[in-house]
Amino acid sequence: MEKEIKNIMATISPRRLLTRAGTSVAALALVALAGYGVGQTQSPEALVAASSPTAANPAPSTRSGLDPATGSYASIVNAVAPAVVTVRVEKKASMVPTGMPQLPDDPMFREFFGRRFQTPRQQRIPRQAGLGSGVITTPDGYILTNNHVIDGADRVRVELTDKRTFDAKVVGTDPASDLAVLKVDAQGLHTLPIGDSNRVSVGDVVLAIGNPLGVGQTVTMGIISAKGRATGVGDGSYEDFLQTDAAINQGNSGGALISLSGELVGINSQILTPTGGNIGLGFAIPSNMARHVMDQLKTDGKVSRSKLGVTVQNVTADIAASLKLADVSGALVSGVEPGSAAARAGLRQGDVITALDGEKLADNNALRNRIAGSKPGSKVAVEILREGRKETLQATLDAKDPERTAAASTGDSADARGFGMTVQPLTPEVARDLEITGRREGVVIEAVDPDGAAAAAGLQPGDVIVQVNGQVVKSAAELKSALGQVSDRPALLLVARKGGEAFVTLSRTK
Repeated sequence: MEKEIKNIMATISPRRLLTRAGTSVAALALVALAGYGVGQTQSPEALVAASSPTAANPAPSTRSGLDPATGSYASIVNAVAPAVVTVRVEKKASMVPTGMPQLPDDPMFREFFGRRFQTPRQQRIPRQAGLGSGVITTPDGYILTNNHVIDGADRVRVELTDKRTFDAKVVGTDPASDLAVLKVDAQGLHTLPIGDSNRVSVGDVVLAIGNPLGVGQTVTMGIISAKGRATGVGDGSYEDFLQTDAAINQGNSGGALISLSGELVGINSQILTPTGGNIGLGFAIPSNMARHVMDQLKTDGKVSRSKLGVTVQNVTADIAASLKLADVSGALVSGVEPGSAAARAGLRQGDVITALDGEKLADNNALRNRIAGSKPGSKVAVEILREGRKETLQATLDAKDPERTAAASTGDSADARGFGMTVQPLTPEVARDLEITGRREGVVIEAVDPDGAAAAAGLQPGDVIVQVNGQVVKSAAELKSALGQVSDRPALLLVARKGGEAFVTLSRTK
């Protein structure tokens, strides 16, 4: 079996292995959620594991968890451990057909096969169980955990470190951030103070606490390895993970990532693993995001988010070179929704959003999280670069429709000689056939040389090239002229494709 698994792993690319914990063994999740899903076994042999920690620490002056005389973390563990609980979930037993097809209700069939074959046989699926962890945040029993820990459960029970067990009510869930809030009927519970995850630095020492593989509460130590990570697992909508090398395993989901000052800085959620076991790559939801979601779930039972109304993509090195940007950072606006907050503020296609309210943005994920974390109706100062000039626009954010998820697109860099494509002018009929809306100008790619620059850039037949370096192109001649000016830096193409628009860089082969 082990040899079989290794052979499967050798044939599957890492990106294909980004999946949820709880899939079949053949899926072999590379990034896995950290709780046992409903229906999973709790044996240490489980191959699809999940969990993750991340670490955090407030300013060095507040660190007090390590005893300098003994080098022990015992005092901090004794103080915080009672606030970390085990979350057990159950799903009712169900009946499923065994696979015997139902035969026609005909006297001939009854005569030869009997009535026992007329109704499909049913097989009882045993009651299913799952396991995760949680963090008590208030003395009256509000508990933070992961959404994937309790998703699909019919019954949720919380077990404290003193072995008391309570039935828990699900107050609210937020799949977008993979967080959930539970409530137990109890008073005077030990709580864990929520720290400021923005103060966490790479290199800070942290402790991860949870119940891995059902063995009982376990504490591991590591450092913060990185901040602002995104894995794309689960819903994947809002990700700003702390990464840690603290040992985390399946069952740790929803558990605590603790600073040495005894504060919660993250909710353990995922691990990166080729085998299902911990290899030192864990991810935790920052405490600031968790606090924001928890407060709304407790008050309203749901999470309201804001939107700016732009489609954005990361600034690559080629895009930065094309736009003559000093830094490879920020979010490039590839589309502006008509009537949106962005449109009202004056944002345009091609703008690069560099900061919000004076805080620099590393990429489009940072922009999305900052906007989503703001209240609808709030005003933000949007700092942009437009044609080499710095400007600041004021935007009043709209409420985001929870049923819609804005996706950021990514431009591909290219290498070319002759560019390797043929085009024709865009006509209303062609635009209608291609389901390109809102565009009347541009050229449609008819064919792409698989060995040419266009193919290397990710361009496809049916794509509509709207602009080259900000210049609108309406014919093959205009496109050829615009691309002919490409010299020491890549050309920046605005490309329309069914579903949206994006910028793509195109370079001439040297």
